[in-house]
Amino acid sequence: MAIKLVSVSPAQDELIGKAVALGDRYTKTLGLLTPPAYRKAAEDGGLLTAVEAGEVLGYALFGLPKRSARIRLAHLCVAEEQRGRGIARRLVEGIKERYPQRLGIKAKCRRDYNLSGMWRSLGFVPDGEVRGRGRDGEILDGWWLDLGHPDLFTEMESDALLVVTVDHGVFADLRGLADSADAEESRALEAGWMADLVELAYTPQLVHAIRDLPDTAERQHQRAALTRLRKLTPDLAAVDERSRELLQAATQAMPDLTVDAELRPRLRYVAETSCAGLQVLATRDPLLSRLADVAWEVARVRVVSPSTVTLHVDELRQAQVYRPADLMGTEFRSGEVAPGAVDELVAFFHQSGADDGSAFAERLRSLNGGAVAWRRELLRDGQGRPVALYAWALDGRTLVVPVLRTAGHPLEQTLARQLLFLIKRLGRDCGAEIIRISDPHPSEAARSAAGDDGFFEHDGRLVALLVNVCGTAAEVEAVAGGLARELTVDTTSLRPGMPAEVAAVVERAWWPAKVIDSELPSFLVPIKPRWSTELFNVPAMLIPRGDVLGISREHVYYRSSGRRGESVPARLLWYVSEGNSPSEGQMVVGSSRLDEVLVDTPDALFSKFEHLGVYGRAEVQEAADASGHAMALRFSDTEIFPKAVTLRRLASLARELGLPWSSNSLISLSKISNELFQAVYQEGHRTT
Repeated sequence: MAIKLVSVSPAQDELIGKAVALGDRYTKTLGLLTPPAYRKAAEDGGLLTAVEAGEVLGYALFGLPKRSARIRLAHLCVAEEQRGRGIARRLVEGIKERYPQRLGIKAKCRRDYNLSGMWRSLGFVPDGEVRGRGRDGEILDGWWLDLGHPDLFTEMESDALLVVTVDHGVFADLRGLADSADAEESRALEAGWMADLVELAYTPQLVHAIRDLPDTAERQHQRAALTRLRKLTPDLAAVDERSRELLQAATQAMPDLTVDAELRPRLRYVAETSCAGLQVLATRDPLLSRLADVAWEVARVRVVSPSTVTLHVDELRQAQVYRPADLMGTEFRSGEVAPGAVDELVAFFHQSGADDGSAFAERLRSLNGGAVAWRRELLRDGQGRPVALYAWALDGRTLVVPVLRTAGHPLEQTLARQLLFLIKRLGRDCGAEIIRISDPHPSEAARSAAGDDGFFEHDGRLVALLVNVCGTAAEVEAVAGGLARELTVDTTSLRPGMPAEVAAVVERAWWPAKVIDSELPSFLVPIKPRWSTELFNVPAMLIPRGDVLGISREHVYYRSSGRRGESVPARLLWYVSEGNSPSEGQMVVGSSRLDEVLVDTPDALFSKFEHLGVYGRAEVQEAADASGHAMALRFSDTEIFPKAVTLRRLASLARELGLPWSSNSLISLSKISNELFQAVYQEGHRTT
């Protein structure tokens, strides 16, 4: 019988079971993966099997991250007795055929397996290496299979680490001398494919737990194994206070809870994780799991099982490194660096190598005079502590950034991402077409985030193109190509009808470019003034909100669950649907990129997206309809138009394009043509 490729659905229990059984035969090479991970992959469209006579001969298990246009291949498995029949090639080709809109397939494999010939025969090319986090610290080779889309963007996206603290139970599963079947769930955290996605860390409470082990050999072994995890040392006074808060909340929420020597160390894990600025604690401890709601409400720590980490690594990672809600309503303030303040800044911002304290200070002073009018901007938190520093000047059509630093802070990753977008917006507003971060030692947070925004290495510096074109692929390419030639770097050709996923990557890398003749759809979203004020400060608050970092890069908007053809990725136009005066409502005020659409219960949506901002649980519940469900629209990189487009002008633009138009189109979210999006976007940016 012929071999058939089957995309497994969650309802196909038998095929899932057979794939699990096949994977279990090869856990020594594939790494541990629990059965729920196979089911989750099937739910997400990421389990492809090769079937003959009802038997699974091989399978590919892969991830389709919502925030990336890449495919992440976790398992490529073929039964040993079936090898040599081209099944692995069939599976890879099957992935390509099913997801041609993705940029490519990324995989990792231990170098000591000596499988480079296999990967090359399948069309993969080497793509760097990382050290694995298993017991032997193996080297993992990266492999990349390009799917033929613009190659400028294949490496633009970063794999920022999710840092997870572990309690002693999980640590013992990973590093203890004894082996047990129960440890498999924890050991899945060290599967090769997760090597650059998850980093494990420990806090002082884990050291205390190891110290109390009665067995000398076990104690010494575990203590030595600590060197393989990241060490965290949160402030002791802050941990003590957070522990007291957790204990009080736990006893109030669970009156039957016994306050004893078992409870306090568990709360300590949560407190130390929180005070270290992290949000994820992995445990298999039933008592610690019971405290999960309290841990989140009080300390904003997600207490999860190891399998939850492996199943939801992308969501947990993004929630940890990007937390714009923490900036809303804060007292972050920005101002010019005072002439005498340079020495103070040296202590806060990292320097290394030749960029030692004195050299860094001298470089800052050099930006205080001379022929170039440098702007030196310093961001402080509510306690006046410096948290971000950048300098800039316009050199012709290039925005030069000689300093870009963020200080150690729980929100450092968020601040870095905000600053990069602020710099891009600043460049666009100044008429720049190229951004050059000439700082030889930008903060690591900024460097790791820069790839997501289209920055690339050029002459040892980070460079990005600003393509201020809302037009066809040919029009966007013409401008981008000209800028690339100035830099003497290769560019790529854009084609009409590009898949939505690829166009979204292009538009982020070359922001504010908009490729109108792509398959990236456009939608018009009505929003009430209350929420447009909260999210965008339009109409403006009576008491102005500090906008030093501009509009937060990522937010969520809730509406009723009825589908209106929404798809992701997409573009959004925001229409303020009402107002007390013509100046406050019935106008299109800006645009965003739509990254995710999710329909679920209000509680589930609130739990998933709370870190993104302004809605409380009750307000999410208000958005639910009679079905008891609501819809969440996660969006990012909002641009507020310099000139709002009125309802009358919107209708006029539609008529000029020969498009049917009715005010009913503004009652609910509706799909619009890309031509109308282009007309409205250009009208919103019109200067005359």
